[in-house]
Amino acid sequence: MKRTFPPEPKVALDCRNCLGESIVWDDREGVLHWINIHNREIWRWNPFSGDAPVVTPVPVRVGALGLRETRGLVLALEKGFALWRDGELTDLAGVDADQPTTRLNDGRVDPAGRFVCGGMDEGAPQKPLARLYSLDARKGVSTLLDGISCTNSLCWSPDSRTLYFTDMPTRRIDAFDYDLVSGALANRRVFASLKDDPGLADGSVVDAEGCLWNAQWQGNKLVRYRPDGNVEREVLLPVSNPTCMAFGGPDLDILFVTTAWFTLTPEQRAAEPFAGSLFAFRPGVRGRKEARYAG
Repeated sequence: MKRTFPPEPKVALDCRNCLGESIVWDDREGVLHWINIHNREIWRWNPFSGDAPVVTPVPVRVGALGLRETRGLVLALEKGFALWRDGELTDLAGVDADQPTTRLNDGRVDPAGRFVCGGMDEGAPQKPLARLYSLDARKGVSTLLDGISCTNSLCWSPDSRTLYFTDMPTRRIDAFDYDLVSGALANRRVFASLKDDPGLADGSVVDAEGCLWNAQWQGNKLVRYRPDGNVEREVLLPVSNPTCMAFGGPDLDILFVTTAWFTLTPEQRAAEPFAGSLFAFRPGVRGRKEARYAG
């Protein structure tokens, strides 16, 4: 029997991750990949097969992942980049050796096959010590931006000319001109302000119509922004902390949403029994294929 998904978010997998993040749809294999950061796990699941997810432990925390042009995944570890294939890690490059309180946090493969990933400071109080990096399979690692407290929302417009990014404590999503040939950033400006919203901008994804969907941490909602930055719709969730999204399914018309119970009090967890689970719904628009790392 073919599985169906509703027009409003419902629990697709009762996984209750501490911090589910960085979900992507692998169109070649028909599976979702995501991470449970603080539990040091990589998850893989076919939402149509009826099979249980495959959960693989990893020796360090993974902040973000991306598909590869060849088999496997590219990973952003706490302090560097690695390849992942058949359960084996191959280290590529280290970063932030001079910053003991930072780790890599959010990343996505750009349309040219680079893995762009930024960090966050885990110190208290949080400080702007992290950086945004680009991992090029031929040229190695380069720094795109510094002075960051917590990177999120990395994604590109359909024409690849705009990179979206947030430093979460700023309560805004920024846009940059993006040179796809060189990977250089220019012309930083505010795309959307969250100063009047209860939540913070977490993971984002751009759909086939060029609208940006943002998961709002502590805001219990997803927000779809038009290309001009105006709000097109809000979608409420029964959990406080949505974290990331991916369009999946054969037609890329199902939006899968990771969530977290991390930072919730015992009372909040009791009130949100499915916090950390994977949600899914059909939003009435389609997504785009994830780019693949060229290495």
